[in-house]
Amino acid sequence: MLIEETDIPDVKIYTPKRFQDERGFFFESFNQNYFKELTFVQDNHSSSAKNVVRGLHYQLVKPQGKLVRVVSGAILDVAVDIRKSSPSFGKWIAVELTADNNKQLWIPPGFAHGFMSLTDNAQVLYKTTEFWYKEHDRSIRYDDPLLNIKWPDIKSIILSDKDKTAFLLSEAELFD
Repeated sequence: MLIEETDIPDVKIYTPKRFQDERGFFFESFNQNYFKELTFVQDNHSSSAKNVVRGLHYQLVKPQGKLVRVVSGAILDVAVDIRKSSPSFGKWIAVELTADNNKQLWIPPGFAHGFMSLTDNAQVLYKTTEFWYKEHDRSIRYDDPLLNIKWPDIKSIILSDKDKTAFLLSEAELFD
């Protein structure tokens, strides 16, 4: 497994070694040995049409770490550091995750997470270190000018009602 550092030290990219021949391919998508200090408690699967933006989501209480990968299609996956005491507060990482590149993004607790589907029917799987609790769920606007995330230039973004009414970073409840 190749482990890449990012500009935010706590966020990492994991790329499993892929074995491919005329029959197809095989790779080990998860191995607990790379995450010895973590316990994953939930697996999630989402399907998105092209131009869907999900996020930026986080849980203020019982924060989730997420290991995100794509099994069909492609997304631009984004992690934003929302820990006020962090030297990288307000900074973000964006990584293209595809079914072909097999990259996985590790997003630790204390980060907001979101993604944009770059293809129709993008299938995203992610493991979490904490269960989802509706009462602790929070959102920050994907297009917050303070964050200035470089999303692909598209004309028609598709958002949920929840994401349409998300807070700006300056208004949101954040981690210390």
